[in-house]
Amino acid sequence: MELSRLTIEIFSKLEQKWLSEWDNPKLSLTAFAGNRKTRILTIDGAAGARGLISGELLIHLEDQLCSAVGDPKARIPDFFDLIAGTGIGGVLAAMITASDCSSGRPLFSAHEAVEFLCSRHRRLFRPSGYLLRRRRGPKLSAGSFEVVLREAFLHGGGRALTLKDSCRPLLIPCYDLNTSAPFVFSRADAAESASFDFDLWKVCRATTATPGLFRPYALTSVDGMTACLAVDGGLVMNNPSAAAVTHVLLNKREFPAVAGVQDLLLLSLGSSFFPAPAPSWWHRRLKTGFSGLATVDIVLDGMSETVDHLLSNAFSWNRCDYVRISVNGCHMAKETMDGGVELDGLTRAGARMLKEKSVESFPFVGKRLLTETNGERIGAFARRLVAIGCPEVMTPSPSKGSVAVNELADGR
Repeated sequence: MELSRLTIEIFSKLEQKWLSEWDNPKLSLTAFAGNRKTRILTIDGAAGARGLISGELLIHLEDQLCSAVGDPKARIPDFFDLIAGTGIGGVLAAMITASDCSSGRPLFSAHEAVEFLCSRHRRLFRPSGYLLRRRRGPKLSAGSFEVVLREAFLHGGGRALTLKDSCRPLLIPCYDLNTSAPFVFSRADAAESASFDFDLWKVCRATTATPGLFRPYALTSVDGMTACLAVDGGLVMNNPSAAAVTHVLLNKREFPAVAGVQDLLLLSLGSSFFPAPAPSWWHRRLKTGFSGLATVDIVLDGMSETVDHLLSNAFSWNRCDYVRISVNGCHMAKETMDGGVELDGLTRAGARMLKEKSVESFPFVGKRLLTETNGERIGAFARRLVAIGCPEVMTPSPSKGSVAVNELADGR
C-alpha cells in the first residue's frame, strides 16, 4: 500500500526535526525541563472486538492517575491536551472525551466506557444474517452496532453529541472513498465550521467500518454540507500518533506554545495483534493465501509499527517523552470468524498485556526488550503527568467559549 502525500509530509517533517536537534549539542535532557509540555494520548485500532483490549490499558492508566493524585474522580482528559484514536480506539477516545453538557466533565470514565462496550459486545459485534454471509456480504450487523453507538452519545435532553461537545481536542481518522484520501475528524475543524462538525456516533461508525466486517458508511456533517463515504481509519492511520503530533505542531490556535517535538509528551497505546493463522485448507486449495481479515490484520499491524519506528527516531533525543505500549506475544483465548470474541478472553488478554515485558523501538536498530512491564511504564508515565500538573481548566470546544469563530475563507 502506497503512503499518501500527507503521510510522506508528516514523516519528512518529523525526520528533519529529529536530525536538526540531534546535531545540536546545546540541546539536552534538561534544556526544556522547565517548560510545560503538551500531552498527547493516542489509541490504536484493531479489527472487530480485539480493539477492546486497549480498554484495559486505559483503565490501568486512569487507576494510576487517580492513585497518584488521591482523587477517585480524576479522569484521563484532565491530564492530556489532545486525545486521538482509530477504530475501536477511536470509539474509546470519543467516549472518554465526550462532555456532559450539564457539568462540562467527561461523560464516561475509562471504567465506565469499557464496561459500557463490554456489556453490549454481543450487540456491537452481532453476526449479520445468514443470507448476507452466504453472499459474501458484511459479517457483522451494522444496524445493531449503530444502535449501541447512538445510545452511548445521546445527551440527557435527547440531543446527539457532536465533535464540538468534546471536553478535549479530539482526532479520529477514517478513509474517504469519495476522495480516495484520509479524512480526519477534528474538534478544531468542527469549532471553525459546522461543515466539519459531525455526530460523534457517526464518527465512531465511520472509523470502525472495517472492510469484510461492515459495509462502507456514508455520513454528512450536521449542516449537510460535507459528505464522506468512510471505511476503517486503520487502513491509513491505524496508529494515529503521527497525525496527532502533526496536528499539534500546525494548530497554533489551540497549541500556540508548541515549537517542536521537544514540547511534546506522547503516550501511544497499541492494540493487541496476534499472529495471523496459517492459510486454511480451502485457501491453500484455491491458492489465495490468507483470508481477507487476516490480510487486514497484517496491514494494520505493519502501519502501526512503521509509525512507531519513525516517531522513535523523532523523539530519540529524549526517549522519555515518547512511550509506546505494544504487544509482546499476547494471545487471545477464543475468537470467532465473525469478529466477536469471548469477553473473558478480552479481559485476560488485557491483563496479560500489562504484565508483559515492554518493548521499545530504537533508531536504526529495531526493537529491544526492556526490563519494565507495560503496566509499570504506564504507571511511570502517569506519575510524570501528575508531576507536570493538570491543565488549567477543563475547557469545552473553542466555539462554546468566548473565542470568536470566523467562517473559513473558502466558505466551508
